[in-house]
Amino acid sequence: MSTPRTRTGTQTSALATSLGGIRGVLFDIDDTLVDLEFAMTAALRDVSEHLLPGLDAAGWEKFGRIFTRETTHFYDRYLTGELSFNEQRLLRGRAALGHFGVELEEGEQAHHWVSSYASRQHGYIRAFDDVTPVLDALDSAGIPFGAVSNNVHDYQRVKLDAAGLERIAVLVGTDTVGAAKPDPAIYLEGVRRLGTGAGETLYVGDNRLLDAEGSTAAGLLGVWLNRGGEPAQDFAGREVGSLLELLELLELLA
Repeated sequence: MSTPRTRTGTQTSALATSLGGIRGVLFDIDDTLVDLEFAMTAALRDVSEHLLPGLDAAGWEKFGRIFTRETTHFYDRYLTGELSFNEQRLLRGRAALGHFGVELEEGEQAHHWVSSYASRQHGYIRAFDDVTPVLDALDSAGIPFGAVSNNVHDYQRVKLDAAGLERIAVLVGTDTVGAAKPDPAIYLEGVRRLGTGAGETLYVGDNRLLDAEGSTAAGLLGVWLNRGGEPAQDFAGREVGSLLELLELLELLA
Protein backbone atom coordinates (compact mmCIF):
# COMPACT_ATOMS: atom_id res chain seq x y z
CA MET A 1 0.00 0.00 0.00
CA SER A 2 1.33 3.41 -0.88
CA THR A 3 1.91 6.13 1.65
CA PRO A 4 -0.94 8.65 1.98
CA ARG A 5 -0.21 12.04 0.44
CA THR A 6 1.00 14.81 2.70
CA ARG A 7 -1.63 17.47 3.20
CA THR A 8 -0.67 21.13 2.89
CA GLY A 9 -1.46 23.64 5.61
CA THR A 10 -4.04 25.27 3.35
CA GLN A 11 -5.81 21.94 2.74
CA THR A 12 -5.84 21.14 6.46
CA SER A 13 -7.19 24.59 7.33
CA ALA A 14 -9.95 24.32 4.73
CA LEU A 15 -11.00 20.89 5.97
CA ALA A 16 -10.95 22.01 9.60
CA THR A 17 -13.09 25.02 8.79
CA SER A 18 -15.67 22.84 7.07
CA LEU A 19 -15.91 20.59 10.14
CA GLY A 20 -16.59 23.43 12.55
CA GLY A 21 -20.35 23.00 12.81
CA ILE A 22 -20.74 19.23 12.76
CA ARG A 23 -23.38 17.70 15.01
CA GLY A 24 -23.26 14.11 13.78
CA VAL A 25 -21.07 11.66 11.85
CA LEU A 26 -22.03 8.86 9.49
CA PHE A 27 -19.57 6.28 8.22
CA ASP A 28 -19.44 3.86 5.35
CA ILE A 29 -18.65 0.34 6.63
CA ASP A 30 -16.66 -1.78 4.18
CA ASP A 31 -13.00 -0.70 3.96
CA THR A 32 -13.85 2.36 6.07
CA LEU A 33 -14.67 0.89 9.49
CA VAL A 34 -14.08 -2.77 8.65
CA ASP A 35 -11.08 -4.10 6.71
CA LEU A 36 -13.19 -6.03 4.23
CA GLU A 37 -10.44 -6.36 1.63
CA PHE A 38 -8.25 -8.23 4.11
CA ALA A 39 -11.13 -10.51 5.10
CA MET A 40 -12.03 -11.20 1.48
CA THR A 41 -8.51 -11.98 0.28
CA ALA A 42 -7.69 -14.17 3.29
CA ALA A 43 -10.89 -16.16 2.88
CA LEU A 44 -10.42 -16.43 -0.89
CA ARG A 45 -7.03 -18.02 -0.43
CA ASP A 46 -8.36 -20.45 2.19
CA VAL A 47 -11.09 -21.79 -0.09
CA SER A 48 -9.15 -21.68 -3.36
CA GLU A 49 -5.68 -23.03 -2.56
CA HIS A 50 -6.70 -26.58 -3.48
CA LEU A 51 -7.82 -25.28 -6.89
CA LEU A 52 -4.65 -23.27 -7.49
CA PRO A 53 -1.79 -25.34 -6.08
CA GLY A 54 1.59 -23.68 -6.34
CA LEU A 55 0.26 -20.21 -7.10
CA ASP A 56 2.92 -17.68 -6.10
CA ALA A 57 2.48 -14.48 -4.09
CA ALA A 58 2.05 -12.33 -7.19
CA GLY A 59 -0.60 -14.73 -8.44
CA TRP A 60 -2.55 -14.55 -5.19
CA GLU A 61 -2.33 -10.78 -5.27
CA LYS A 62 -3.79 -10.76 -8.78
CA PHE A 63 -6.46 -13.27 -7.75
CA GLY A 64 -7.53 -11.05 -4.86
CA ARG A 65 -7.46 -7.91 -6.99
CA ILE A 66 -9.76 -9.43 -9.61
CA PHE A 67 -12.27 -10.49 -6.96
CA THR A 68 -12.21 -7.36 -4.80
CA ARG A 69 -11.65 -4.58 -7.34
CA GLU A 70 -12.03 -5.68 -10.95
CA THR A 71 -15.41 -7.40 -10.74
CA THR A 72 -17.44 -4.83 -8.85
CA HIS A 73 -19.78 -4.55 -11.83
CA PHE A 74 -21.31 -7.81 -10.61
CA TYR A 75 -21.99 -6.17 -7.26
CA ASP A 76 -23.60 -3.26 -9.07
CA ARG A 77 -25.94 -5.76 -10.72
CA TYR A 78 -26.78 -7.09 -7.26
CA LEU A 79 -27.66 -3.57 -6.10
CA THR A 80 -30.07 -3.18 -9.00
CA GLY A 81 -31.74 -6.50 -8.14
CA GLU A 82 -30.50 -8.31 -11.23
CA LEU A 83 -28.42 -10.80 -9.20
CA SER A 84 -28.71 -12.26 -5.73
CA PHE A 85 -25.89 -11.63 -3.28
CA ASN A 86 -24.51 -15.15 -3.66
CA GLU A 87 -24.86 -15.01 -7.44
CA GLN A 88 -22.66 -11.91 -7.67
CA ARG A 89 -20.19 -13.50 -5.27
CA LEU A 90 -20.01 -16.68 -7.38
CA LEU A 91 -19.58 -14.72 -10.63
CA ARG A 92 -16.68 -12.80 -9.08
CA GLY A 93 -15.11 -16.03 -7.90
CA ARG A 94 -15.50 -17.60 -11.32
CA ALA A 95 -13.86 -14.58 -12.95
CA ALA A 96 -10.88 -14.74 -10.58
CA LEU A 97 -10.43 -18.49 -10.92
CA GLY A 98 -11.03 -18.33 -14.67
CA HIS A 99 -8.10 -15.94 -15.03
CA PHE A 100 -5.90 -18.86 -13.95
CA GLY A 101 -7.69 -21.43 -16.10
CA VAL A 102 -9.85 -22.97 -13.37
CA GLU A 103 -13.60 -23.38 -13.84
CA LEU A 104 -15.98 -23.96 -10.95
CA GLU A 105 -18.42 -26.71 -11.82
CA GLU A 106 -22.13 -25.96 -11.58
CA GLY A 107 -23.95 -27.43 -8.63
CA GLU A 108 -22.27 -28.85 -5.56
CA GLN A 109 -18.73 -27.57 -6.20
CA ALA A 110 -19.92 -24.00 -6.80
CA HIS A 111 -22.25 -24.10 -3.80
CA HIS A 112 -19.49 -25.45 -1.56
CA TRP A 113 -17.04 -22.77 -2.72
CA VAL A 114 -19.49 -19.93 -2.04
CA SER A 115 -20.64 -21.23 1.35
CA SER A 116 -17.08 -21.97 2.46
CA TYR A 117 -15.93 -18.53 1.40
CA ALA A 118 -18.79 -16.87 3.29
CA SER A 119 -18.03 -18.69 6.52
CA ARG A 120 -14.28 -18.11 6.28
CA GLN A 121 -14.68 -14.41 5.48
CA HIS A 122 -16.78 -13.87 8.59
CA GLY A 123 -13.93 -15.20 10.72
CA TYR A 124 -11.48 -12.65 9.32
CA ILE A 125 -13.67 -9.58 9.85
CA ARG A 126 -11.92 -6.92 11.93
CA ALA A 127 -12.12 -3.17 12.50
CA PHE A 128 -9.29 -0.88 11.47
CA ASP A 129 -7.08 0.27 14.35
CA ASP A 130 -8.16 3.89 13.93
CA VAL A 131 -11.87 3.23 14.43
CA THR A 132 -12.13 2.84 18.22
CA PRO A 133 -10.23 6.08 19.03
CA VAL A 134 -12.56 8.06 16.76
CA LEU A 135 -15.73 6.53 18.19
CA ASP A 136 -14.42 7.09 21.73
CA ALA A 137 -13.81 10.75 20.91
CA LEU A 138 -17.26 11.18 19.40
CA ASP A 139 -18.84 9.56 22.45
CA SER A 140 -16.87 11.84 24.76
CA ALA A 141 -17.97 14.89 22.79
CA GLY A 142 -21.60 13.78 22.76
CA ILE A 143 -21.66 13.63 18.96
CA PRO A 144 -23.99 10.88 17.66
CA PHE A 145 -22.69 8.57 14.95
CA GLY A 146 -23.91 5.77 12.72
CA ALA A 147 -23.30 3.92 9.48
CA VAL A 148 -24.82 3.94 6.00
CA SER A 149 -23.92 1.02 3.76
CA ASN A 150 -24.51 -0.25 0.25
CA ASN A 151 -25.55 -3.65 1.55
CA VAL A 152 -28.59 -4.91 3.44
CA HIS A 153 -29.05 -3.99 7.10
CA ASP A 154 -28.97 -7.44 8.72
CA TYR A 155 -25.86 -8.60 6.86
CA GLN A 156 -23.99 -5.44 7.84
CA ARG A 157 -25.27 -5.64 11.43
CA VAL A 158 -23.64 -9.05 11.77
CA LYS A 159 -20.44 -7.68 10.24
CA LEU A 160 -20.26 -4.71 12.60
CA ASP A 161 -20.88 -6.93 15.61
CA ALA A 162 -18.23 -9.42 14.46
CA ALA A 163 -15.77 -6.51 14.25
CA GLY A 164 -16.57 -5.46 17.82
CA LEU A 165 -18.57 -2.42 16.72
CA GLU A 166 -21.85 -3.18 18.47
CA ARG A 167 -21.84 0.41 19.75
CA ILE A 168 -22.83 1.65 16.28
CA ALA A 169 -26.57 1.55 16.85
CA VAL A 170 -27.71 3.64 13.88
CA LEU A 171 -27.35 1.54 10.74
CA VAL A 172 -28.96 2.18 7.37
CA GLY A 173 -28.75 -0.44 4.64
CA THR A 174 -29.97 -0.57 1.06
CA ASP A 175 -33.16 -2.33 2.19
CA THR A 176 -33.90 0.32 4.82
CA VAL A 177 -35.21 2.85 2.31
CA GLY A 178 -35.06 0.79 -0.89
CA ALA A 179 -32.19 2.84 -2.28
CA ALA A 180 -28.43 2.53 -2.67
CA LYS A 181 -25.67 5.13 -2.70
CA PRO A 182 -25.44 7.61 -4.39
CA ASP A 183 -29.22 8.05 -4.09
CA PRO A 184 -29.69 10.95 -1.63
CA ALA A 185 -32.42 9.04 0.22
CA ILE A 186 -30.02 6.59 1.85
CA TYR A 187 -27.73 9.28 3.28
CA LEU A 188 -30.67 11.41 4.42
CA GLU A 189 -32.20 8.47 6.26
CA GLY A 190 -28.98 8.21 8.25
CA VAL A 191 -29.20 11.94 9.01
CA ARG A 192 -32.82 11.54 10.12
CA ARG A 193 -31.94 8.71 12.48
CA LEU A 194 -29.11 10.70 14.02
CA GLY A 195 -31.50 13.59 14.62
CA THR A 196 -29.22 16.10 12.92
CA GLY A 197 -29.39 18.23 9.79
CA ALA A 198 -27.72 17.25 6.53
CA GLY A 199 -25.47 20.32 6.49
CA GLU A 200 -24.17 19.58 10.00
CA THR A 201 -23.53 15.88 9.42
CA LEU A 202 -20.19 14.48 8.32
CA TYR A 203 -20.14 11.46 6.02
CA VAL A 204 -16.86 9.54 5.79
CA GLY A 205 -16.10 6.71 3.37
CA ASP A 206 -13.42 5.13 1.23
CA ASN A 207 -15.24 5.42 -2.09
CA ARG A 208 -14.67 8.86 -3.60
CA LEU A 209 -17.72 8.74 -5.85
CA LEU A 210 -20.28 7.03 -3.63
CA ASP A 211 -19.14 8.35 -0.27
CA ALA A 212 -17.50 11.77 -0.62
CA GLU A 213 -19.22 13.05 -3.74
CA GLY A 214 -22.52 11.24 -3.27
CA SER A 215 -23.06 12.42 0.30
CA THR A 216 -21.98 15.95 -0.58
CA ALA A 217 -24.53 16.04 -3.40
CA ALA A 218 -27.15 15.00 -0.83
CA GLY A 219 -26.25 18.01 1.31
CA LEU A 220 -23.94 16.35 3.84
CA LEU A 221 -20.29 17.17 4.47
CA GLY A 222 -18.66 14.35 2.55
CA VAL A 223 -15.10 13.26 3.32
CA TRP A 224 -13.07 10.83 1.24
CA LEU A 225 -11.07 8.40 3.40
CA ASN A 226 -8.16 7.78 1.05
CA ARG A 227 -6.22 5.20 3.09
CA GLY A 228 -3.98 4.18 0.20
CA GLY A 229 -3.03 7.65 -0.99
CA GLU A 230 -4.71 7.14 -4.36
CA PRO A 231 -3.83 10.04 -6.69
CA ALA A 232 -6.82 12.24 -7.38
CA GLN A 233 -5.70 15.42 -9.10
CA ASP A 234 -9.27 16.19 -10.18
CA PHE A 235 -10.75 15.82 -6.69
CA ALA A 236 -11.35 19.16 -4.97
CA GLY A 237 -13.36 17.85 -2.02
CA ARG A 238 -12.52 16.98 1.57
CA GLU A 239 -9.99 14.19 2.05
CA VAL A 240 -8.20 12.43 4.92
CA GLY A 241 -5.66 9.62 4.87
CA SER A 242 -6.89 7.95 8.06
CA LEU A 243 -9.57 8.33 10.69
CA LEU A 244 -6.86 9.47 13.09
CA GLU A 245 -6.29 12.46 10.84
CA LEU A 246 -9.98 13.21 11.10
CA LEU A 247 -9.73 12.83 14.88
CA GLU A 248 -6.90 15.36 15.03
CA LEU A 249 -9.05 17.88 13.18
CA LEU A 250 -12.04 17.24 15.44
CA GLU A 251 -9.86 17.73 18.52
CA LEU A 252 -8.55 21.01 17.10
CA LEU A 253 -12.12 22.22 16.88
CA ALA A 254 -13.12 21.10 20.39
